[in-house]
Amino acid sequence: MPLAILHLSSLVRSPLRDRRGDRVGRVEDVIVRPDGAAHPPISGLVASIGGRELFVPVWRVSELSSDGARLEGETVNLGRFERRPGELLLARDLSSRHLINVVGARLIRANEIELACVDAEWRVVGVDPSSRGVARRVLPRSLARRIGAGPVVDWESIEPFVAHVPSARMRIPYRKLARLRPAQIADLVEAASHEEGEEIIEAVGQDQELEADVFEELDPEHQREFLESRSDEEAARLLATMAPDDAADLIADLDQERRIPLLEALPPKQKAKVRSLLSYNPETAGGLMSPDFLLLAEHSTVADALEAVRRSDAAPEALATIYASDADGRLVGTAPVVRLVQAEPSAKLGVVAERDPVTVRPDADLHSIVRTMSDFNLAATPVLDAEQRMLGVVTVDDVLELLMPTGWRRDFGMSAPEE
Repeated sequence: MPLAILHLSSLVRSPLRDRRGDRVGRVEDVIVRPDGAAHPPISGLVASIGGRELFVPVWRVSELSSDGARLEGETVNLGRFERRPGELLLARDLSSRHLINVVGARLIRANEIELACVDAEWRVVGVDPSSRGVARRVLPRSLARRIGAGPVVDWESIEPFVAHVPSARMRIPYRKLARLRPAQIADLVEAASHEEGEEIIEAVGQDQELEADVFEELDPEHQREFLESRSDEEAARLLATMAPDDAADLIADLDQERRIPLLEALPPKQKAKVRSLLSYNPETAGGLMSPDFLLLAEHSTVADALEAVRRSDAAPEALATIYASDADGRLVGTAPVVRLVQAEPSAKLGVVAERDPVTVRPDADLHSIVRTMSDFNLAATPVLDAEQRMLGVVTVDDVLELLMPTGWRRDFGMSAPEE
């Protein structure tokens, strides 16, 4: 049997009645204390009686409907309402504000909040982001009641922003955002206000690796915005967990006086990689390349190469291809990991690898790189110095980021909030 839905807009500002049905005040808000439940229970009401805001515990309420709330018992505690830590007021804190719909990674606006009595307990069950809730709030109650239910998003998929809530002492739980991909979380940050974006970043900051991945996906404007609000120590911690090429791009976008302190605060290994990348024009192969790759001697066996992949702490995408060098360290061949898995473990890497690979120089411009990768159908291209030694690898995603127009995700509705 479907639940009977009570719209928050029809309950707020409705009469508060005593057990005999006489009006004693007005319902001002509904209180919930999110406790991790899929549908958080209502803990009480904020009521206005004689010009004072009072707290009415839910156990004192015998009935809730669009006609108002009815009290149980003869007396009402006339103590003023004071928000307790962890409490949310549905109308004051959430109504008409952005919420996160984790399913689909979208921002929605809480134009209506839906309540229902589930197993004799009133709970928050969903959010209607359509304009129906707005109409119910502005129209007379007689007309508002004629507006049907809209498309409801189950509250189990919802995360509210709470940084603006006085004494909330809570933040967006990491557990729900962790279901999303870094690019989806970055889309949410870009679609949100600065305050909302900071709250999302703070939530994912519980996982430093995820936080770094999200920062890498943000557009340059948002990267600068969030990095500038952090201390050098906090910013350096974040940059240290990012891929060196992404960290270098971000540092290059900062004001000159901020670059040197951040560089000096980086761990030595990361600092050396970032300094090297900053020496190149950002739109050349040297500026685009990642310095993380796996280069092994050509006389290594396939078994040695696969063991090196297992031991490597490089990002998975950096290990898709293994590179072979001669005795002088010059690049002589490339071997996709798939080819190594298919080969005999005792075979030599130099034999399995494709000889004379297609490469680019560090000063190659973007158009030259694109032509090379397109002509030879390459997902990654080694960057070599004048002595044919590897400096890094340019991947197709690095190139696409420069080729796509600024703000393309927003232009195509990928990060626009649902209203």
